Amino acid sequence: MSDRLRVLVVSHGHPAMSLGGAEIASHSLHKGLNTLPGVESIYLARVGHPVPRHGTSALMSHRLAPDEVLFHADDYDHFFLSNSDTDAIRRDLLRFVGDLRPHVVHFHHLIGMGVEALYALREALPEAIIVVTFHEYLSICHNHGQMVKRPSGQPCNKASPISCHGCFPEIPVSRFLKREQFLRGMLGLADAFVSPSMFLATRYVEWGIDAEKLSVIDNGIVAGERAPVRDLPAQATRRNRFAYFGQMTPFKGIDVLIDAVSRVPQDIWGEDSCLMIFGGNLERQPIEFQERVKKLIDDAGRRVRFYGAYQNADMPRLMRSADWVVLPSIWWENSPVVIQEALHHRRPIICSDIGGMAEKVQDGRDGMHFRAGSAQDLADRLIEVLGEPQLWDRLHATLRPPTSHVDAARAHADLYRRLLGEKRTAMDGGHYDPVSLIA
Repeated sequence: MSDRLRVLVVSHGHPAMSLGGAEIASHSLHKGLNTLPGVESIYLARVGHPVPRHGTSALMSHRLAPDEVLFHADDYDHFFLSNSDTDAIRRDLLRFVGDLRPHVVHFHHLIGMGVEALYALREALPEAIIVVTFHEYLSICHNHGQMVKRPSGQPCNKASPISCHGCFPEIPVSRFLKREQFLRGMLGLADAFVSPSMFLATRYVEWGIDAEKLSVIDNGIVAGERAPVRDLPAQATRRNRFAYFGQMTPFKGIDVLIDAVSRVPQDIWGEDSCLMIFGGNLERQPIEFQERVKKLIDDAGRRVRFYGAYQNADMPRLMRSADWVVLPSIWWENSPVVIQEALHHRRPIICSDIGGMAEKVQDGRDGMHFRAGSAQDLADRLIEVLGEPQLWDRLHATLRPPTSHVDAARAHADLYRRLLGEKRTAMDGGHYDPVSLIA
């Protein structure tokens, strides 16, 4: 009997095609698991439009690594996190897992795949462990899982069918109640849940997830080349290059950041300070937001340089020109990969004082906090760091290292084995015949 642990990691996107924190986290876990002795991981990532389906099967390879497979799914209902193409799930997904026979199925998102995939795999693999990682509040909040109120943009402290109806008055309270009951029921089929931050875990427990089934495990990062500290010009003493990395969405607070930069007095900002923006997808945002950001950039003039989208592989090169990394998100966040990147490259972080950001960045050790959504408070922090050159050196010396993808994989593997042991005990004493869960 072999004790090799087979894990199927399921993601809503592949980082080669969809650059997001959850995609990177799930793929890093997959790679980390495959470094561990006695563990084998297969990566299944959902893909959809504009990538065409290759043929009659939803399963695709797309010239990826041998242990990475794509599952094409386009018939998705965002409100119920539901996939109507159940034929493809029954025909292709179940055949795939039937051949693989994983001991663990770990969902890193249900977007695109839909909760029907979780239901089908639970039915097809009663002996396996099913784990779901939460990357934001999508099951709780219909507003893209951000828990930000519409139209004010203020953080939402607690969701309910009535408060959700307040954000979406066109959707009846009864429909939000149905959504909540449906998703709680489907998630209840999972054996365990993982949250990368305690803050997000607490929110899900308040919503109704069993605290005993929820573990907090930080996302790991594949630590590659570390960018050297930027060489200062002759006679220069200030670390005055600020960088933003991320999507150009209203939730990320990029408008707050540009506004803050424009509020710093010229005699403090000087001629050589700058904000470098590395971000994409502005063209996909609401027109009014696009126009606001473009006007803010125009008004900021030489203070702001907009470089557009980037790939994760570009990060070491881009970090070379940065002294500070700024995260101005107005939503709670969870465990932004940019924080891990900044810690790895040893760049102090200036971030909003809420949610997973405040949890992951220790104020005064890894960087500085400012009041979320306040351009003036952020401007005050910029003035502070520009006026105290020694502050960067002090923070740079106390930055903590991020969690590696291998350490994160070890923590997950320990969780898997514990859950499998508990299930084996329950099945031996329950209604199932004794079986070997790892064979």
